[in-house]
Amino acid sequence: MRVPIVTFRLANGLAVTLSEDHTAPIVAVNLWYHVGSANERPGRTGFAHLFEHMLFQGSAHVGANEHFEIVQRAGGTLNGSTWLDRTNYFETVPSNQLATALWLEADRMGQLLPAMTQQKLDTQRDVVKNERRWSVDNQPYGTWWERLPALAFPGEHPFHHSLIGSMEDLSEASLEDIAQFFATYYTPDNAVLSIAGDFEPAEARALVEQSFGPIPRGTGKPPLPPMDLPAHFGKWERQVVPDAVMLPRLFLAFRSPVFGSDAHYVASVLAAILGTGKGSRFQRALVREREIASEASAFTFDLAKGTDLLIADVTARPGVSAETLEAEVVREIDRVRHEGVTDGEVQRAVALLETALVSSLQSAGDRADKLSMFATYFGDPGLVNEQMECYQRVTSAQVSQLAREMLGEDNRVSLVYVPAERPDDSRSAQAEVGEPVGAER
Repeated sequence: MRVPIVTFRLANGLAVTLSEDHTAPIVAVNLWYHVGSANERPGRTGFAHLFEHMLFQGSAHVGANEHFEIVQRAGGTLNGSTWLDRTNYFETVPSNQLATALWLEADRMGQLLPAMTQQKLDTQRDVVKNERRWSVDNQPYGTWWERLPALAFPGEHPFHHSLIGSMEDLSEASLEDIAQFFATYYTPDNAVLSIAGDFEPAEARALVEQSFGPIPRGTGKPPLPPMDLPAHFGKWERQVVPDAVMLPRLFLAFRSPVFGSDAHYVASVLAAILGTGKGSRFQRALVREREIASEASAFTFDLAKGTDLLIADVTARPGVSAETLEAEVVREIDRVRHEGVTDGEVQRAVALLETALVSSLQSAGDRADKLSMFATYFGDPGLVNEQMECYQRVTSAQVSQLAREMLGEDNRVSLVYVPAERPDDSRSAQAEVGEPVGAER
């Protein structure tokens, strides 16, 4: 499946991608800003995510929360999300509402600061703090999102600190901090706009020019510190976290080739062989045959800078200890590492990855998001049409070789959650650092 793609760039630096598809009378607008938690400075963590909230609090011509109201009254949906190295905002609306969606995005890109107030900042800061309490601090296993990157990346690395930020840093955020962050990163030359679905290209281009063209480009953003890391951790790190959970859960991470590299597609196939679908190694061996795990998956983080991570995520069955769980997962990892994979496993994994890709490209919203992703990370949204060929070129010999090189004991980080013995052992307890199961002594 190949999707039509037209690209152009405005004089202010905004990169635009159009993908016309008249299958359904809807159109998706997707805007990526090349800023995430990696761009935050020490003492000001959580700004990227806080800013995602602030952008829905109105701009010069749109009231607080009115962005949601306008889109929903028009019959559309919308949201935003923050990641380590990007923040995105997106709407899917009926075709005749394209101009409205573009105007809304342009107004907050160009006119957010005049509407920013201390009251809005205080309100959204409290919202983000409550989100942290709900989704991280008081959610079973919820801290894995910050504990695992903290283990997998050195302290000075931009991916090391928490995506959602600390309570202390959020409390210290000032209106001046927010204004400076916006002026630095929320500029057209640091953004990518993708439009997919039912529209006329000439009309869409004119609307983009009209809405975004007058916004001035930025003055430049500070460069990220060096992102490169060795291919391996160097030793097996292990952290045990007593938590208010019923069952042990293991996150076992490996440094992996960066997203977009040839080797990344090999790693992606390896992850699918290990933990995607009922036919995966983990599902067969750990869930069905040996009945060690209740849930098991494997995936890559798809990081395009420095190094990626391949992660095995396995939850124990009742009665199975954390030590047994980790030993059995490691047993499967070592099996793949020493014995390799078969042609049939590669073919199955590639078929699953292709199916997921094709399904996503049939959705206007998902298609626009993928176009923005490739445009942001690589400057070429057309790479979306090369993904199936990249997967189809992967061979069992390549996967087996990568498994031998990547899955060894010198490239493992274990994050193990265990049920706390007493209620006060969880949440505030310091994580224990132990010796990896099966590690050489």
